[in-house]
Amino acid sequence: MSPRTVTPHEIVERALELSRADGCAVIADETSSANLRWAGNALTTNGVTRGRTLTVIATVDGKRGTATGVVSRAAVTADDLEPLVRAAEEAAAQAGPAEDAQPPVTGVPHSATFTEPPAETSSAVFARFAPALGEAFATARAGGRELYGFAQHEMTSSYLGTSAGLRLRHDQPNGTLELNAKSPDRTRSAWAGRATRDFTDVDPAQLDADLAQRLRWAERRIDLPAGRYETLLPPTAVADLLIYQLWSAGARDAAEGRTVFSRPGGGTRVGERLSPLPLTLRSDPHEPGLECAPFVLAHSSGDDASVFDNGLPVGATEWIADGKLRRLSTTRHSAALTGLPVAPAGDNLILDGGAGRSLDEMVADTERGLLLTCLWYIREVDPATLLLTGLTRDGVYLVEHGEVVGEVNNFRFNESPVDLLGRATEAGRTEQTLPREWGDWFTRAAMPALRVPDFNMSSVSRGV
Repeated sequence: MSPRTVTPHEIVERALELSRADGCAVIADETSSANLRWAGNALTTNGVTRGRTLTVIATVDGKRGTATGVVSRAAVTADDLEPLVRAAEEAAAQAGPAEDAQPPVTGVPHSATFTEPPAETSSAVFARFAPALGEAFATARAGGRELYGFAQHEMTSSYLGTSAGLRLRHDQPNGTLELNAKSPDRTRSAWAGRATRDFTDVDPAQLDADLAQRLRWAERRIDLPAGRYETLLPPTAVADLLIYQLWSAGARDAAEGRTVFSRPGGGTRVGERLSPLPLTLRSDPHEPGLECAPFVLAHSSGDDASVFDNGLPVGATEWIADGKLRRLSTTRHSAALTGLPVAPAGDNLILDGGAGRSLDEMVADTERGLLLTCLWYIREVDPATLLLTGLTRDGVYLVEHGEVVGEVNNFRFNESPVDLLGRATEAGRTEQTLPREWGDWFTRAAMPALRVPDFNMSSVSRGV
């Protein structure tokens, strides 16, 4: 059997056959991607790539517990399998007992498509999008704008097999679009981004029209000092903040007193009200348009994941319900330590419960405040409060008497997303959005805009 004809499920089965360990799990990720790039209202490059990564997880039982060894390699062929499996077994033999050791997951029905070839993307995914983008180039050129950006679509087929009998497969499409419009003298710039499964729901003409409006807003420049301002956070900014909150919502760290979700004196804040608004923050692998793997795919163990949980079903989870903290993320191990339910972190995030108004309607109801475009360079300052710092980017606009009157300087902010949920006075309509900061790692999000009466712009940023 030549390397070119070996299918992912055959690679998984052969690796399991080669295993001499007490337990083994194998994940084969087969990825194809297609992309377009453009600059100055013209396409510059396009391409299609393919790749394979194989992860072998060996477990060895001993008198003191079960040890694991995990090895991942790219571009694996049939000839590479035995050395890879042996490397994982050697790593397990050299390791101490794994703290998160659990019995292997069993009883999950096999995926009907496990033995089928991987799903693939190609340049055909842009069949409708590319001509529409060309029309947007023409419109921008006529309007004195230059468009820059890129579009990328990936399809990853993940095959999971274990010595305990699991045979699972998930196909994950993932598309992103980032579009930047500039004035001819490059003194004004505006950004828009979208996440999509197949590019059939992306309208370049509408995006260009939105960017043209923002460039017009920027014709008037207003300098403002640092301070606390009523601020409208668009869905992309809300997503970036709440994704970081989700990543920081591990039950074990909270129970051990290390995070914003720790209760003074011990325990966690599960059950406490975090927002006066009836907001629900949730993950659901079957959410329309945001579908993701309905089972755990863990390539390594960490604070929020365990290789022993591979194949564990992932269901719909409400992290916050009607403003109250309902769940913290757990593995089976951390759930046992904390006494909380098993709740694997999902690969999408949705915030519901807003009033249903559009961002434009929220602007129209603003007496004086700031309208942001997006955030970037977000970093943690204090895990005990989840205080984050970062910068505004690609347009901060001043709203007066319901109208945008100009663009202001960028700021550095210092805020905690948990505090923001507690101080937000309005949430708008939930819509799918692309996180600007975390878009390389997390793209499946749906958020409303939030109105915060006193967002902390801690200093002016002159270099953005």
